[in-house]
Amino acid sequence: MAVELCLLLLVFCGSTISEVQPIYKPPPGTLDFGFVPAKTYDTGAYHEPGPIGVLFKIVRAYLYLVQPNSFPQDLVRKLAQQKFGNAQGDYQKPENVVLTLQAIYYEIGFIVSAALGFVFILLLPLVGLCFCMCRCCDNCGGEMHQRQKKNADCQRSCFATFLFVASLIISVGVLCAYAANQHLTNQVRGAKKLVNSNFKDLKIFLNDTPAQIDYLVSQYNTTKDKALSDLNNVGPLLGSRVQEQLGKEVRPALDAALTMAGAIRETREALENVSVSVEVLQEGTERLHANLTDVKMHLSNTLNDSACSATQAASTCNIIRNSLNQLNINANFSGLPGVSSQLAKVNDVLKIDLSSLVQKGYAAFNDTPDLVVNQTRNILSDIKNVLESIGSNITIFAKTLPVQKILADLTMYLTQSEAYVQDYFPVVEQYDFYRWLGCLILCCMVVLILIFYCLGLLCGTCGYDKHASPTTRGCISNTGGNFLMAGVGFSFLFSWVLMTVVVLTFVTGGNVEKLVCEPFEDKTLFKVLDTPYLLNQHWKNYLSGILFKNPNINLTFENVYSDCKENKGIYTSLHLEHLFNINEFLNISMYTEDVALKIEHIQINLSKIILLDEIGKENLLNFSSSGIEGINFAAYLAEINKSVTKVDLLSFANDLEARADQLPKGALENALKGHANNIRMIHNQQVIPLEQAMSTLNQSIRLLKRTSSELMVKVKNVISAVNAAQLLINNNASLVIVQETKKYMDTIVGYFEQYIEWVKESIAMEVAACKPIANVIDTAVDIFLCSYITDSVNTFWFGLGGSSIFLIPAIIFAVKLSKYYRRMDTEDVYDDSVEQW
Repeated sequence: MAVELCLLLLVFCGSTISEVQPIYKPPPGTLDFGFVPAKTYDTGAYHEPGPIGVLFKIVRAYLYLVQPNSFPQDLVRKLAQQKFGNAQGDYQKPENVVLTLQAIYYEIGFIVSAALGFVFILLLPLVGLCFCMCRCCDNCGGEMHQRQKKNADCQRSCFATFLFVASLIISVGVLCAYAANQHLTNQVRGAKKLVNSNFKDLKIFLNDTPAQIDYLVSQYNTTKDKALSDLNNVGPLLGSRVQEQLGKEVRPALDAALTMAGAIRETREALENVSVSVEVLQEGTERLHANLTDVKMHLSNTLNDSACSATQAASTCNIIRNSLNQLNINANFSGLPGVSSQLAKVNDVLKIDLSSLVQKGYAAFNDTPDLVVNQTRNILSDIKNVLESIGSNITIFAKTLPVQKILADLTMYLTQSEAYVQDYFPVVEQYDFYRWLGCLILCCMVVLILIFYCLGLLCGTCGYDKHASPTTRGCISNTGGNFLMAGVGFSFLFSWVLMTVVVLTFVTGGNVEKLVCEPFEDKTLFKVLDTPYLLNQHWKNYLSGILFKNPNINLTFENVYSDCKENKGIYTSLHLEHLFNINEFLNISMYTEDVALKIEHIQINLSKIILLDEIGKENLLNFSSSGIEGINFAAYLAEINKSVTKVDLLSFANDLEARADQLPKGALENALKGHANNIRMIHNQQVIPLEQAMSTLNQSIRLLKRTSSELMVKVKNVISAVNAAQLLINNNASLVIVQETKKYMDTIVGYFEQYIEWVKESIAMEVAACKPIANVIDTAVDIFLCSYITDSVNTFWFGLGGSSIFLIPAIIFAVKLSKYYRRMDTEDVYDDSVEQW
């Protein structure tokens, strides 16, 4: 019934597991569905026996010596599949004889041990009876006469020591048996808490499963909200993707046109600079030439002074006179051609704002997301309706399932089971008390024997007088001997009872340990149960036959137990997909296909986007024919590369002043220094401005030269790029739109696939995690049967059996020793002959 609940509860969440196989699957944004709510199970299906665990290990080691063979899987399978006794002579069939021999071979250790136990049970009472009858006839040590020997003290000491050692070993065995008996009782008393813990976990398992399923269903809203968010942002998402793809050609074309517009403005500025600079240079060079001519004339007049005729000044004056020809202009700008015609044409071109036209193209192209939003408004509305209908269908389907009724029935069944266990648990405790009492009585039997032996050893040892003759021994010594014989008598009386219990518990507990506990621990037992046609000769797989009425489904006890042990979901553990065709309940793929179909029908028209109109293109062509390529750049560069004057006026002035210092002090020296200062002033006021104008002219001419280089080709390339981008938008944008729309569609569908995969993983690993089922099995078999009962029973027979076996040497030593403690009727002195009894 629990299986039915889990099946029905998982139907509507499992119904989302429909396969969607898109051709292209981009990595969509990761959705955060949170964690499936789950409570922690309280039961820890593990038992730690404590200090007594050492005894358990010793007993298991002994059982390994008795039965070292591994679990006989094949033998158990064959024995289970054989039908003994159905027809007369079945046991005589060769195959059955072989199986019987194999079983005997496997159980040979138990058989031999049990046979020895039965021999003990039969012979020891018989030997005791014969021993009593023999002593009644004054034989077998019954005659109250002791022949004294020289080594009597040594024999007495040896017998006492051996009896003490045997009693000590018997005591250890009794303690082991008592500890095992008490351990089993303690565990039975504490088992109620473990049972309640298992029932509590099962209730959590039932109560939490609907909440987990509701959580899975509710997380569809996360998927829907993300899809709606992307649909509401179709402009930034789909429009931006389309814009990004088209922009790979559109933006470079517009950038080139905008660059050309900037080049037109730079060209006009350069032409204006050339025109102004040439005019400044022409006027400046004329003025400089006139000033330099005046300077040369005045210098020449000064050098014609009579002072220059003197011997000390003649050579200096001649040097200065010879250098006057250097005071002249070097560059001649008067013959450079003008650029007024080119400037006029460029100004005409600039009457149309090409940059503004290009910016309009940018703006039109940047409006692509808005165009997408406006043209997909109706289709997106339909898609949103589909998403809402999916959520409504999931909610309606969840309400139609009789989850609460099944849950209530199972909860009631579990409550009744718990009440049944609680009602019968006192009965179990009562019967366990009877068992504990019986085992305690058995231990008390051995303890009674030990008491007699211990009192015998104590009284005999304390009351023994080595100077007293056998006939004159004291009362205490005689009492010690009587205690020893009483212990022997009770040993014969109780030993067969003890050994009977030992043999029965040994055979039962030992086989349970070897045939149930050990194979359960290594899962070999499950492999046997999973043998085809073992539990039902008509079913290949028994578990699937019980659950699904289909024994051909590969569902095994081992896999179910292992999956539940790992706390996987019951849907995965029981392979419930074989019971329900999930797609028939709610086929999400139908809706995702509808969504995909509607998205594929999105059509976006971008033909209204105009990157650059004809006026802008004509403007570019007019610029290319402005004539700037006809400027005589060589003439300009030739003059620009020259210096303003033939000689550096500052250097000339400095040299003139230095030579004036070589002359005698006087009017001539002062006049030459005055001319040097005048030359410096001409350099600062006229040459430097001319050099600055030449620098501006140089920059402008070189800019015009670069711009004019293949200007027509550049303009045509820009226009061709703009035309190609416009053609892409007008004719081929539909292909780009289809590609990007498909990616956008796959992103939306990808959210559903994430949800589906998350639901599948959650159902497999988290929803209705069946750890409590594995815990119930572990509690029943591993803890109750093996750890509580089998280990305790095995330790009990191990201790009691050891005590029973050592009763035999104890009987012998006690009989021998009692002869030295009891008061004899007659005695022989110094008789060295061998005692016969």
